Amino acid sequence: MTKTFCSSGNVIADRRAEYARMLAETGELGPAIELVEQALDIAPDWTAGWDLLGSYCEKAGEIARAISAWRHVEALDDQGVFAAGLKLAAHGAGQLSQGTAVSYVEALFDQYAPQFEQSLVGRLGYRVPEMLDALVRAEMVRLGIERFAATLDLGCGTGLMGERLRPRTAFLEGIDISAAMIAETARKGIYDQLQKGELVAALNARRAGADLVTAADVFIYCGALQPILSALVPALRPGGLAAFSLEAHDGPEAVFLRPSLRYAHGVEATRDALVVVGLEILRFEQAVLRFDRGAPVMGLLVVARRPPIELTAANDGEDGGDVAA
Repeated sequence: MTKTFCSSGNVIADRRAEYARMLAETGELGPAIELVEQALDIAPDWTAGWDLLGSYCEKAGEIARAISAWRHVEALDDQGVFAAGLKLAAHGAGQLSQGTAVSYVEALFDQYAPQFEQSLVGRLGYRVPEMLDALVRAEMVRLGIERFAATLDLGCGTGLMGERLRPRTAFLEGIDISAAMIAETARKGIYDQLQKGELVAALNARRAGADLVTAADVFIYCGALQPILSALVPALRPGGLAAFSLEAHDGPEAVFLRPSLRYAHGVEATRDALVVVGLEILRFEQAVLRFDRGAPVMGLLVVARRPPIELTAANDGEDGGDVAA
């Protein structure tokens, strides 16, 4: 991510970087790189400038120069907003850390929020909420569920998933890491409650309250799946459903980081992770999630269930099926 609103503090450096952006937009990456380097000679501690240089070098196929630029970013960016660590790891030049790069993801979606729906739905053919909702509705029919009592939408964004869920749940809560995304969706009045927070921390703070938990294109920013599912299961009531999407690959790795800085999860590793945490797989389908530079992005659509607790004399029915029917 290049945060174009970050000034170097030097008018001349900013002007050269702006010329560089104009050249890069027309495909003139060589001159653009030269101009950014000139800007950095003037403002050598400009984090956004080094990130811009890395981006242009990467696009020009000059990966060694990009890696050098990202190492400067890593040294300057204590909070990790520019995701230098992820970029280095994606190109085999750094150690991949586990979990969500919180500062990067938060800044990315804060910046992206105003044009999010137009970009994702209009230009990239994004249909994940529609497809996930169709699978959930099919399982509702099969299981005899008329309506959910409480639904938790992780990474709710601007409410694309929430719009689908609203008619099928009595109480709808959304959680997102981005305050700007929360503000966008709050204007729509879709959710009964909205919370800003990192999803694993938010899940760990609650217990067995949701009949349905959804995450449309959220776990692709979170890395390893096991810690997320381990936090998700206790947040579900017995008999509750979880529905989510993942970018997928057929290789042996459980997860790897793509140059897009999104994670791809292994198909078989995902099955194994679901079984390990005790979820019953109801739907497990491959689908095209969106298009990226004209190429289809393949992924998984998953619906799973926390097994119901059978009624016994010992529990007097206290923990029976919790899904509203």
